Amino acid sequence: MELKNVLLEKEGNLAIVTINRPKALNALNSETLADLDIVITDLENDNDIYCVILTGSGEKAFVAGADIAEMKDLNEKQGKEFGILGNKVFRRLENLGKPVIAAISGFALGGGCELAMSCDIRIASERARFGQPEAGLGITPGFGGTQRLPRIVGIGKAKELIYTGAIIKADEALRIGLVNKVVTLESLMEEAKAMANMIIANAPIAVKLCKDAINRGMQVGIDSAIVIEAEDFGKCFATEDQVEGMGAFIERRTKNFQNK
Repeated sequence: MELKNVLLEKEGNLAIVTINRPKALNALNSETLADLDIVITDLENDNDIYCVILTGSGEKAFVAGADIAEMKDLNEKQGKEFGILGNKVFRRLENLGKPVIAAISGFALGGGCELAMSCDIRIASERARFGQPEAGLGITPGFGGTQRLPRIVGIGKAKELIYTGAIIKADEALRIGLVNKVVTLESLMEEAKAMANMIIANAPIAVKLCKDAINRGMQVGIDSAIVIEAEDFGKCFATEDQVEGMGAFIERRTKNFQNK
């Protein structure tokens, strides 16, 4: 697996994915999106990985946005194709059967904010900055920003941020629910790993099914959503980990999940 702009490290049951274009503030070009797509396939197929941390190289940026140098000369057809590519990769990340924690050091603007929103949980450093400034460049958000931001922060606040192109600080992102937690830059990865380890300690199949139930259930009405939940709940009882988890609870011993 040859990657040019994305790093993949594995530490036990944890994978750390780093967007690695620091000189371009980790901006997303077609090559980087292709690398990320390859990494997602690897993670999908690795049964030993239970949780993923996604971050950006360096302290200045998580991802400063999509690569304007690549986008500026696109025609309408090419622009649509670039948007489709980004949305395809981000949707795969969103649907990955393992929780993904975004560890956001600095700028998460445009495509960077959209990438963070494709993750399950967002932890930001105090220096992080968020925004969808595309309208100021003559375009709309193209990698899911017009769809995920309203779902996360509400339609009124999303319209305000997208229409104005305002860039907000980490504390405001926390206040509106765009991020889960704000920490010091120095403790960012430590905090992300601590949360990942809490997730890894639980039954991997159960966590995967929790993600599935939430993601699918949020797209339908409540009556259909509770059917999805019941299906995923039932699937847990076909696993060895359910037997182990409940057995350990009854017997008051340490549980030992095997992802089976």
